[in-house]
Amino acid sequence: MTTSTHSSSQKPASQKLGLTARIFIGMIAGIIIGALLQWLFDNSGDFSFSVFGMHVSTYALLVEGIFNIVGSIFIASLKMLVVPLVFVSLVCGTSSLSDPSKLGRLGGKSILLYVGTTAIAISLAVTFALLVAPGQGLNLATESTYIAKEAPSLGQVIINMMPTNPINAMAEGNMLQIIVFAVLFGIAMTMTGEPGKRLISVFEDFSSVIMKLVTILMNLAPYGVFALMAKLSATIGLETFSGLLKYFFLVVFVLFIHAFMTYPIILKLLSGLSPLILIRKMRDAALFAFSTASSSATLPVTMETAISKLGVKRSVASFTVPLGSTINMDGTAIMQGVATVFIAQVYAVDLSLSDYMMVILTATLASIGTAGVPGVGLIMLAMVLQQVNLPVEGIALIIGVDRLLDMTRTAVNVTGDCMVACIVGKSENELDIEVYNDPNAGIKSEEVDFEHFDKNT
Repeated sequence: MTTSTHSSSQKPASQKLGLTARIFIGMIAGIIIGALLQWLFDNSGDFSFSVFGMHVSTYALLVEGIFNIVGSIFIASLKMLVVPLVFVSLVCGTSSLSDPSKLGRLGGKSILLYVGTTAIAISLAVTFALLVAPGQGLNLATESTYIAKEAPSLGQVIINMMPTNPINAMAEGNMLQIIVFAVLFGIAMTMTGEPGKRLISVFEDFSSVIMKLVTILMNLAPYGVFALMAKLSATIGLETFSGLLKYFFLVVFVLFIHAFMTYPIILKLLSGLSPLILIRKMRDAALFAFSTASSSATLPVTMETAISKLGVKRSVASFTVPLGSTINMDGTAIMQGVATVFIAQVYAVDLSLSDYMMVILTATLASIGTAGVPGVGLIMLAMVLQQVNLPVEGIALIIGVDRLLDMTRTAVNVTGDCMVACIVGKSENELDIEVYNDPNAGIKSEEVDFEHFDKNT
């Protein structure tokens, strides 16, 4: 009798939808609700009605009210975890390295892979853009202007990597400075002897608590994703895409080619690992990235995916993944490549082969030279356009659809981060093959029982 009661109590848990399915349902529901709201809106962009003599604005109540508040809180909660997660994970990872010189190899391999995939990305983008010609014959007059911010010199970027105030770097979320300080702190801990060992155990416990907090927030993600997608689909009209459909879908197509062909080929050639497993296990992180359009906000989920689902040891993942969220510009490079050709065709400017080679070289080097610079995507595009004497004002033509494209290219970027982490981990014998091949790896750790906290250990 006791056995049957126990089995019946376990049945609902086994039928519970997985996190990926719940996030996907939240995303689709948000898109549908947002589209229905936009259908209800009149020419003023709102649907108003009166209740007991009180004027009610649907746009203010739902779009700028509930959806905006819930979505903003969700993004803020993810960003809240980024600095403590990166710092603690990097300190733990660095202190666990028996050979500190291994950091040089990790950094060299990671940067080489990130720069290499960026070069491939923009080469693909320029090639397909020249074949499809998305701006040919278009006359998109714009009254908008775009003022490009000046990019710092490479020397200044390198100088800025060293924090003068680590606490201030954490407060501002300066990822490169946080990485440098965490690495130095972790090395110092390993060289301090017994006090360092005691401190390492404290950081490891801290890391476990942070990862549990990541799991809790991941379980609340379907509601945040719903709110973000509902607001987006309620505010972006079809008129935004008029004249830009070919450009929009071409960028999306090249992003898919890069994610589902370039990454799998590189992963298979350099590590021998199955690309299908990587793509399947990246679903949660990719959905998070698509919803938030921020590699930094998605960083906690990307880190958890690399360690728990893909089997990359913390000593590697804590270094390669945060570094990738800062310098991996594959999605942005694809946008730049297509946008450069598009703007050149709209303004009827003929670019030579040497111009296109300059575009590829500039974008690739800029991915390192502008690492950690706010608004880096548009700054890099402005640099590329100026390099080949194209009007920077052309950026105003594509800003309208850039939000949706930003969501897609962020999903591609986080996939690249985990791909590089797997390759570097495999080359350093810091990847658990059994965990990587296990289809259920990390799934149990995603589940949180909010009713019985004592069962979450």
